[in-house]
Amino acid sequence: MSCYSHMGMPEQCSWSDQFAYIHVTCFALYAKVVKNQSAPRQSEKTPSQRLLQVIGRDMRIIVFGFRPKTKQRRAIYDGLLRCTKPSRPWDLYAFSCGQSKFTNVNPKVRLLNECFRLLGKGFHSASIDMIDKGSYTLSNELWRISNVNSNYIMCPSYPFALIVPKSISDEEVVHASSFRSKGRLPVVSWCHPGTGAVLARSSQPLVGLMMNMRSNTDEKLVAALCSQLGGDKKGRRKLYIADARPRKNALANVAMGGGSESPSHYFQSEVVFFGIDNIHAMRESLSRLRDYLDTHGSTSSDGKLSLLRHGGWTWGGGNLSSMSASVATLGDSGWLIHVQSVLAGSAWIAARVALESASVLVHCSDGWDRTSQLISLANLLLDPYYRTFTGFQALIEKDWLAFGHPFEERMGMPTVSGCSDKPLDLSRQSSVGSFPSSPMRQSSGSFAPQAPSSSHAQNQYSPIFLQWIDCVSQLLRMYPFAFEFSSAFLVDLLDSVLSCRFGNFFCNSEKERQLVGVSESCGCLWAYLDDLRSSEGRSHVHYNLFYSPLKHNGPLLPPAAALAPTLWPQFHLRWACPSEAEAGELEAQCRNMSLKFSELQKAKEGAEKKAKETTNAMESLSAELQNEKRLSSSAMALAKRASKESAAIKRAIQSLGCKVHFAGGGDTTVDIETNPMGITQESVFSHSKRESDGIVQHQYSSDLSISISAVTDDVVSNNPLDRVCDAICPSRSRDGGCRWPEAGCAQLCSQFIGVKANYDAIDSLSIYETYFDTREEGK
Repeated sequence: MSCYSHMGMPEQCSWSDQFAYIHVTCFALYAKVVKNQSAPRQSEKTPSQRLLQVIGRDMRIIVFGFRPKTKQRRAIYDGLLRCTKPSRPWDLYAFSCGQSKFTNVNPKVRLLNECFRLLGKGFHSASIDMIDKGSYTLSNELWRISNVNSNYIMCPSYPFALIVPKSISDEEVVHASSFRSKGRLPVVSWCHPGTGAVLARSSQPLVGLMMNMRSNTDEKLVAALCSQLGGDKKGRRKLYIADARPRKNALANVAMGGGSESPSHYFQSEVVFFGIDNIHAMRESLSRLRDYLDTHGSTSSDGKLSLLRHGGWTWGGGNLSSMSASVATLGDSGWLIHVQSVLAGSAWIAARVALESASVLVHCSDGWDRTSQLISLANLLLDPYYRTFTGFQALIEKDWLAFGHPFEERMGMPTVSGCSDKPLDLSRQSSVGSFPSSPMRQSSGSFAPQAPSSSHAQNQYSPIFLQWIDCVSQLLRMYPFAFEFSSAFLVDLLDSVLSCRFGNFFCNSEKERQLVGVSESCGCLWAYLDDLRSSEGRSHVHYNLFYSPLKHNGPLLPPAAALAPTLWPQFHLRWACPSEAEAGELEAQCRNMSLKFSELQKAKEGAEKKAKETTNAMESLSAELQNEKRLSSSAMALAKRASKESAAIKRAIQSLGCKVHFAGGGDTTVDIETNPMGITQESVFSHSKRESDGIVQHQYSSDLSISISAVTDDVVSNNPLDRVCDAICPSRSRDGGCRWPEAGCAQLCSQFIGVKANYDAIDSLSIYETYFDTREEGK
C-alpha cells in the first residue's frame, strides 16, 4: 500500500459510501486504539469491541471496529502508520507513481515572471537560460531584482531572486541578512504601481538579551523601503512595522536573542502588534473544532460514534445551520477567532497601503507562517490580479512556496534528510465518550504511543495553509463578485495538497525542492486543476458565477464589522453535516440557471449560425440573380444593337443595289445586281462605224451578277477578290478582321458606284454628239 493508496473497507461494514475509499496521506494520526466500554444497561456477556480511530487533516474521522482477541488492529495500525509517514520523500506517491501527464514547468520561471510584473517589466519573458546565466537583474526607478541568493547561501529558505531597494548594494544585502533570524532579511513582496508603496516581509530582528543590538545596514535597508512620496505630497512616506505576534510573545523571544524593532532606531516608523497566536495554538484549535463538529454533527465517524460516546443511550447528532453563523456557539475551539485575527491584520495592512500610501514591513518570529498569511492576504486585497486563477497561483508560489513556508513540517511529510516514525500528535481532546485525551486514562489493551514531555514543542504540524485558505473563503463570501474562482476550487486545491499526488508543496523551501528534483519527477497540481476546468469551460464548478472584474477592479478594504467569519461549510462540514456542506440554495439555483443559460446560449449560437448560413446562401443567390439580370440586360442590349446594325447594314447594302437574304442558320447571302430595282438590265453599248458619215459603232453587252456569302473569320476564303480586298483594304483592323460595313470602305464603294454610273453615262454618249444644237446656233 503506497502513501496515496486507496484503502478498501470490509464488505460487511455498513458505513456510507463516502468512506469506501480514503487517501491515506490525508490522515496524520493512527494513535487512538481503545477498547470500547460497554454501556450501563449493556449485558455483561456482550463482548467488548476494539476500535481504531483515524483522524484526518481534511476534518474526516474514521473508526475501525475489530473483533476481540485478534491481532488485526495492530497489523493495520502499523501498516497505516508506515503509509502515513514514510521515512523518505521518494516513497511518497508523487515520486513512486511514475511519469505524470501533468507536466510541471520550472517554478523558477513563473516566479521570475511575477517579479518582472511587479517591477512593471511584464514585457520581458523569463527562461531557464536567463536563470542559468543570471541575466534577470532588471530594475526600475526604485527597486531591482538581485541574484545575490542564487546559490541559496545567504538564506536557504529564500528564493533565488529577491526584490530589494535599488539604492542597496548586494554587499549590504548580505550584511543585513546577518541581523535577522534565519537570515531572512527585509525584501519586497509587492509594489504599488501608482504610489510606489510596498509590502515587505522578513523575520524578527536579533536585538539580543538586552534589546540593545543594532545594525546600521538593516536600518538603512528598512529606511529604503520608505521612498519619496509622489504627486503633490512631499517628504518620505511612513513605514509601519507589523509584528504578527502578541507583544508578550515578542518579548519572550528576547531570551533566545530575538525580539522586535525599536521605533527610535528606524526612520519614521511605527511598530504594531497583531496578537496572532503561534502554530501550536492553531493546531490545538483545529483539533477542538474537529472534535466539536464530529460530536454535534448530523453524522459522525462511523454512524455510531456519538452513540458510543454517550454510553449507548443518547445521540449527539444535530444541525449546524444555526451554529455556523456565530463565533460564540463553537465551544472553546477558538478557530474562528484566530481566522478573524488574521483577516483583521491583513485588512489593516491593505488599508495602510491603499489609503495612506505607506509601506508596511511584516514579520513574526521566523517570517514563514503568520507572515505568509498576512502578506498573501494583503496582496489578495490590494491587487485584483491575484483574485484570478493565474494570479492566485502566482501568489501562492511567491509568498508561500518561494519564501519558504515549511510545508513539509506543517503537513507532517518526510524531510529530505529523513525523519523518525513517530506519529503526529493530533490527539482529540474530547470531554465526553470513551476516547480520553490522557494516556493514563487509556483502557487496558490500548497501545497509543507515549509522546515525550517535549512533544508539544517538537511537533511542527500546524494547519497554517489551511487556515489561510479558510480566510480566502471568508473574503469570497464577503465579496462574491471579486473572485474568479469559487469555494469548490479552494476545496479541491486543499484536497490536492493533502493527497500528495503532486509535488508542488513538498519540502520546506525552494532549495530543497530543487535538490530533490520535484519539478522534474512529480506531476504539477496547477496543470491538473487547469485540466479540470478546461474539460467544461466556464460552466465548471471552479468558476465563480458572480465574478465581475469591473465591479471590483481596485483594492478590497472590508470594514471591521464585516470581519465576522463563519464556518466554511464546503470544507469544515462536508463530513459532519453533508447537507450543510452542499452549496446554498441561491448558489445552486444560479448554477442551474447558468447551465441552462449555457445550453440556451449554445442553442442560440447554433440557430444564429444556421441563420447566418441561410442569409449567406440568400445573398449568394441574390448576387447570382443580379448577375443573371445584368447578363440578360447586356444580352438584350447587344441584341438590340445587333438588330440596329443589321438594319443599317441591310439599308447600306440595299442602297448599293443589292439584295440581302438572312438564312435561318445565321448565314447571309448578298446578291448584287446592276439594277437596283431588281430588274435585269442589259447595258448594250454599240459602236458602229459608218463609213459614210464616219461613225464607228461599238456594241457592248454587260450583265453583272455577284453572290457574296458571309462566313466566319476563321474560314480562309479562296476568292481572289477577297484576297485582293484583304491586301489593299486600308480600313482592315490589326487583328485581320474585316470592319465592313462600319469602316469607310462602304462609303468608298458607294462613291465608286456613283462614279461608275457617271462614267457609263458619259461613255454612252457619242463623241459626235454635242450638248448644243448647231442648227439653233446658226439661227
